[in-house]
Amino acid sequence: MRVHLVLTAAASLLKTACAVFADDAYHVDYHLALLGAPQEHTTFFHQPSLGSKASLLYTLSEKGVLGAVHPKDGSLVWRQQIAKNGNRTSSHLRAGAGQDILVSAVDGELAGWSALDGRQAWAIDLGKEPALDLEVLEVPEGKEGARSGDAIVLTDGQRPTLRRVDGKTGQVKWEFRDESGDTPYQVSASATEVYFISLHTTMLGGLKIRIVSIDPTNGRKTDQYSLNSEGDISSVADILSVGANSASPIIAWTDKSRSALKVNVIGSKNVASFDVGSGVEKIVLHAPYHIEARPHFLVHYETAKQHWAEVYHVDLKSSNVKKAYSLPKLAGQGAFSTSVSDANVYFTRVSEAEISVVASTSHGKLARRPTKGFAASPVHSVTEVSVKGDVVSAVRSAVYTSSGKWVLVRDGTLSWQRPEYLAGVTSAVWAYPQIEEALLQELEVESHRNVIAAYVHRVTRHLQDLEKLPGYLSSLPSKLTHSLGAGKTVETTAVVHDTFGYHKTVVCATETGRLVALDAGNSGQVIWNVQAVTLQPGQHWNSPQLVSKPDGTVLALNPSDNTWIGFNATSGAKFAATPNTAETETGFSYAFADGALVGSSAKQASAAPLWTFKPIGDEHILSVTSRPADDPVASIGKVLGDRRVLYKYLNPNLILVTSISETLKTATFHVLDAVTGSILASSSHTDVDTSLPISSTLSENWFAYSFATSSTTTTKGHQLVIGELYESALPNDRGVFGTQHNYSAVQQPQTPHVVMQTYNIPEPISHMAVTQTRQGITSRQLLAVLAESGSVVGIPRQVIDPRRPVGRDATTQEQMEGLMRYAPTIDFDPKWYLNHARELLGIERVTTSPAVLESTSLVFAYGLDVFGTRVAPSFAFDVLGKDFNKGQMLATVLALAVGTGIVAPLVRRKMVNARWQFA
Repeated sequence: MRVHLVLTAAASLLKTACAVFADDAYHVDYHLALLGAPQEHTTFFHQPSLGSKASLLYTLSEKGVLGAVHPKDGSLVWRQQIAKNGNRTSSHLRAGAGQDILVSAVDGELAGWSALDGRQAWAIDLGKEPALDLEVLEVPEGKEGARSGDAIVLTDGQRPTLRRVDGKTGQVKWEFRDESGDTPYQVSASATEVYFISLHTTMLGGLKIRIVSIDPTNGRKTDQYSLNSEGDISSVADILSVGANSASPIIAWTDKSRSALKVNVIGSKNVASFDVGSGVEKIVLHAPYHIEARPHFLVHYETAKQHWAEVYHVDLKSSNVKKAYSLPKLAGQGAFSTSVSDANVYFTRVSEAEISVVASTSHGKLARRPTKGFAASPVHSVTEVSVKGDVVSAVRSAVYTSSGKWVLVRDGTLSWQRPEYLAGVTSAVWAYPQIEEALLQELEVESHRNVIAAYVHRVTRHLQDLEKLPGYLSSLPSKLTHSLGAGKTVETTAVVHDTFGYHKTVVCATETGRLVALDAGNSGQVIWNVQAVTLQPGQHWNSPQLVSKPDGTVLALNPSDNTWIGFNATSGAKFAATPNTAETETGFSYAFADGALVGSSAKQASAAPLWTFKPIGDEHILSVTSRPADDPVASIGKVLGDRRVLYKYLNPNLILVTSISETLKTATFHVLDAVTGSILASSSHTDVDTSLPISSTLSENWFAYSFATSSTTTTKGHQLVIGELYESALPNDRGVFGTQHNYSAVQQPQTPHVVMQTYNIPEPISHMAVTQTRQGITSRQLLAVLAESGSVVGIPRQVIDPRRPVGRDATTQEQMEGLMRYAPTIDFDPKWYLNHARELLGIERVTTSPAVLESTSLVFAYGLDVFGTRVAPSFAFDVLGKDFNKGQMLATVLALAVGTGIVAPLVRRKMVNARWQFA
């Protein structure tokens, strides 16, 4: 007890720590800057400027992130998060040939972006009219025939509107409003016309395609006609494609039975029909997006077991469509993409076995490369081909695979891969080290045997450990050179176990139903990646419950049948989990029922509720926060400057309940005892902006929460409230605990003494967490996610201590406790930022885990990006720093040994001579 008190007091007296040491920045932390799954219709190669010789890879992902990737190494050039909430109904991205401006349309915002550095050039708020389609005109203008690069955007609403917007300035040149009452669908363009395509519902329930021709110079209607498609099209899903900028844009659809392909060249009423065949599950049309390209297109067919394609040509004079040739059937899934070089069109086929390129004019393969390291099925791809004469000299394809990886294959060789499946982590849990748990199990076995059997078992175990001796001895030179700073760290996907406990495994669940294990001590390297659950189209695995077991396994809750699935945390092997495998170690549980929080016994969940908590008035429960399962407490009291002790109110069953009212703009925070349901502390706030995040956390004997004040108050801003619970307001007084040997919180409830303080902070906190260490001796840090600035800060506990003296300077005794004068405003010190200069996008939660070293806590933040680091709130007092010269120490020890060996005989001789001289 005394040792813990001394160690805790010593740790609290240390100077306020920074996030990490300067020489640890970008070494102990890692950051996966992600984009999300690229969308096929918003991904392309494009030269960022007219004079550029190299292209960048652009995409507007499913997560609403616009970014540019360097095709050479997959590094992120720039990115912009357009849709931060992720609730998008439509997203489009276009770039005209030779233009340095990208145009995006996401819901109700149209914007132009510099293709070189991602800076926003202009933006137009479309209001409540979401963008349905977007195209970039390539109509020649001026005497020199320069292309306009203007954007044509189609918006929905009571009066669907077509706008032409200047690509460089964002100025609207003209508008066309449709008064027909039909459903707007898409926009297309040729070298001379802009086409507005809408769908008219007939009396029999079919859909008739209506096409309006518009003059691109003034936005006036020049022609209008309808296609007889109501017999084929019953829903929008039957329409395959509407061509974009092309010499002859087309519309393609299938009949209800998917047995025929219908194609119309926009501008004519001719409809060509082609047989599809039976068993086709997927039909995708690929056509060039440039008006100078030849009017050729490819149709990709896919069944459950194979895929193939057919190439078609369009006669510009007669507007007829004919089949040119077919590409053979191959097993498995495949992806096709279109490339344009001058006016020539090339189609690239990506399969699990090879990548091949054909010209649109002939089926002969111009390039064929077997794929290497391509371990998943391709979903979709974009390709850039380099053609010299009639020879394809280079092919590079950016392929999105079924495993969630975005890879680039250059001439059949895998150049890089981006783990975009991690862009959307919704839950994470730290796995128990399996080696330590295996040893504990062996020791448990020995403890339950007699002396002789236990001795034999231990000798056998030691003999088995000798098998690892050669490997250990062979690794000593590399460990020694690395310890002296001469070796290099080798990255590996295998699980690494180190002395300090940095190489912990964190298992992440993604919204796409995948479980991914990362090595927190090896730059977040992926250990394994499996599809845990099968989801229906449009379904997400939102915040699934993950449970880490001491035997080195992780359990995940399957949303389809509400059952548990087990996974080996080391290998990712899946096994069936029994119902009792997922039992919690706590003796209580709580759940929501009819707007109330109901508590019950964890072992008797079906029994009558033990208590019920419901907010007063029209408030409803927003969130419930409990103490971490692993929350060790080194000291039961806080040592004051005069050596007296304030005893902490330590209750493992504490929960913090947040309730809000949107109408009254109030927020109330209750600290409850989850066993009895009694309210231990409560605070209410008015004029709260409930539209902004309200976060909270709970640890040891203290809690914290943050909220934003409403604009109607005189003191606007964001507030951080910290509270501490003590057994008594008097030092050295334990209240009812001091007079009772056996105490029951149910029979003798105690209301703790609460100390609270409020601080103004510069920006909202979207999530909170607390650092954890192995013994709880090290001072804790409050980790806060700052969504606006894309950062994670570690706020020292001393800074937000609620016992800071108000209106006066701290006394000498208070200074010994680490207290300072209260200041109502806290500015986040740059040294507190764990991410340094990195920008973290979409971080939603932070989880922590103790290392073997008491000074160190591991931190893992996830959401859109993935970020990890390790912090030492009380400095690394139990490990040597990087500036310690180990070589000089060894040299000193060696010199002392040599000196001792030389001097020792001289000393002995001198002592012998001294005895003879005395005699």
